[in-house]
Amino acid sequence: MKVLHLDINHPLLLEQFTALGFENHEDYESSKAEVETKIDLYDGVIIRSRFTIDKQFLDRATNLKFIGRLGAGLENIDTSYAKQKGVFLASAPEGNRNAVGEHTLGMLLSLMNKMSKANREVKKGKWDREGNRGVELDGKTVGIIGYGNMGRAFAKKLQGFDVEVICYDIIGGVGDENARQVGIMEFQQKSDVVSLHVPQTDLTIGMVNSEFIEKFHKPFWLLNTARGKCVVTKDLVTGLKSGKVFGAGLDVLEYEKKSFENMFAQKPKAFKYLRKAKNVLLTPHVAGWTVESKEKLAQTIVDKIKDRFC
Repeated sequence: MKVLHLDINHPLLLEQFTALGFENHEDYESSKAEVETKIDLYDGVIIRSRFTIDKQFLDRATNLKFIGRLGAGLENIDTSYAKQKGVFLASAPEGNRNAVGEHTLGMLLSLMNKMSKANREVKKGKWDREGNRGVELDGKTVGIIGYGNMGRAFAKKLQGFDVEVICYDIIGGVGDENARQVGIMEFQQKSDVVSLHVPQTDLTIGMVNSEFIEKFHKPFWLLNTARGKCVVTKDLVTGLKSGKVFGAGLDVLEYEKKSFENMFAQKPKAFKYLRKAKNVLLTPHVAGWTVESKEKLAQTIVDKIKDRFC
């Protein structure tokens, strides 16, 4: 089978595909339109988030048998149309779930203990102990929205802390020994921390808005290592200003480009607030972006393609 690699990934992908007898072709610079002129020559495509694989692309990929996406989500692929055409879809949430779990926990502890603020101040010569007094995680209720690979990984990381972990998911029966599944009313009543681990879908886009925030009985810490468009930034800023949201750890932003590779050109007013807020921690979509996860993501895709076609 001929496989077209559209993003640079761990070299084991090329090595192991070659060992399986696949013919690898690499194209990391051509435009989507240019790729479409030759995609009919390929049986497989490997991509991260370089561009969207839509109906037009799939119609031109007349010999396509599989798409391997080096990441957790498939929102940059028209999944329903791909399945309709019999194309096998392989994503790799198993590959970076541990990295996401660790990053989420790190963001939470940093926020609650004002580490980022304290670091900046000390480097400027300011020694303010009282202004950097932290809050302990002990005794808090951590609420996880979306209890799949990422949510489960975060819940597992919390087991060394004296906290109650609850989860909310549209699928029933997903709770386990690390998190008790609850309804949305109990979730909003009890949560001190809200961590998002949902895919980007029509149901999750804009889910964290003013109405959502106001329904919580207590002020809470918000963590988002899922997708930026799940949070309405201006409504989050309103919540931060009012004290309804204690602080936010955001690895993803509403304004990110679809490729996730470059920062957005526009700097909306709400983002300017986030940049200056001392109770907001921002990272550039790297929660699942570790040395180890790069290898594990690639290996997961190889294993899934191998199981299906070899």
